[in-house]
Amino acid sequence: MKFTITRSTFLKTLNDVSRAISTKTTIPILTGLKIVLNDTGLVLTGSDADISIESTINAADESNDLQIGSTGEIVLPARFFSEIVKRLPESTMTVEVKDNFQTVITSGASEFTIRGEDANNYPRLPEITADEALSVPADVLRQLINQTVIAVSNQESRPILTGVHLTITGDQLVAVATDSHRLSQRTLTLPAASNIDYDIIIPGKSLTELSRMLGDDVTKIEIRIAENQVLFVFGQTAFYSRLLEGNYPDTSRLIPTSSNTQAEFDAPALLASIQRASLLSHESSNNVVRLVLNIGEQRATIYGNSPDVVQPIRLCDQQFLCSKHLAYRLRSYYMKDALQGFGQTAIEVDFTAPLRPFTLVPTEDKEKFIQLITPVRTF
Repeated sequence: MKFTITRSTFLKTLNDVSRAISTKTTIPILTGLKIVLNDTGLVLTGSDADISIESTINAADESNDLQIGSTGEIVLPARFFSEIVKRLPESTMTVEVKDNFQTVITSGASEFTIRGEDANNYPRLPEITADEALSVPADVLRQLINQTVIAVSNQESRPILTGVHLTITGDQLVAVATDSHRLSQRTLTLPAASNIDYDIIIPGKSLTELSRMLGDDVTKIEIRIAENQVLFVFGQTAFYSRLLEGNYPDTSRLIPTSSNTQAEFDAPALLASIQRASLLSHESSNNVVRLVLNIGEQRATIYGNSPDVVQPIRLCDQQFLCSKHLAYRLRSYYMKDALQGFGQTAIEVDFTAPLRPFTLVPTEDKEKFIQLITPVRTF
């Protein structure tokens, strides 16, 4: 196998594929990068058994400047090979595989020789033959992921909660995640109705890596779902993820259907106030801040751990308040994560009682996005 290519093009694809390669795996060959060169282009593959990423560099695209000498395939040590490519001196590079999998990488006057492995020993990617594919705008899917993945659990004791629960019925896609202390649910209307209902759980780590790969140059994503795998296809990249097995808890019963106190805030202003109030809170109170609603004075106040850190926050002009005076102890990072998901908009916060969960929704399209946070108990 031998090819010459523009180094920047190769490095961009290599960086994307490397997201799926881990140094900690029970299958040693998965620490390597699989490279397949055929008459149509160069295919790079990385996998850690949970996530697999395959990306193609087309020979027909002149901007890639891919020159094929001879076809073949090899598995190279990913970490070492990546460091070599990053430090090559010229804008182009040549890779040639010789006898006994000895691989020579040259660029200008620099030359490296490393030993690869037989690509036939590399595990095959899953074959997903779903008849129907879903097409979703990339920016919408990226937003949906960022708004829900914040609430997945990082506790392996309940592995089912480390994923995002996706249900698709007709033209409605509902994504929900919870770690039992907070919940985030986003509803998306698909461009076209699906004839098949789906109920799957995708690991949060997989969705986080997928979101990072969705740059501004990606406009559409095709989603294919199989029995234990999901495939996202965009551009020249295929992103595979295993699905979590088990039944996700019924989260609909966790969301309050009524409230006795409602307040409207400007999300960026509330976020900034919490960030200031929490500056000293992390040192001794586990990032807890206190939110006090003074109904009589029509205002809210956020208290940090220090008596010198007090942040008054103005309620929006349009508000619906009862006659109660309420105080809540909150984990600041829960609030920060939730508020960042709303962006530059106004939100409605619905309260019931100081120790009961409260919800945050945008003032427009309330049924499309909801977050729930449980206050911190003082005893």
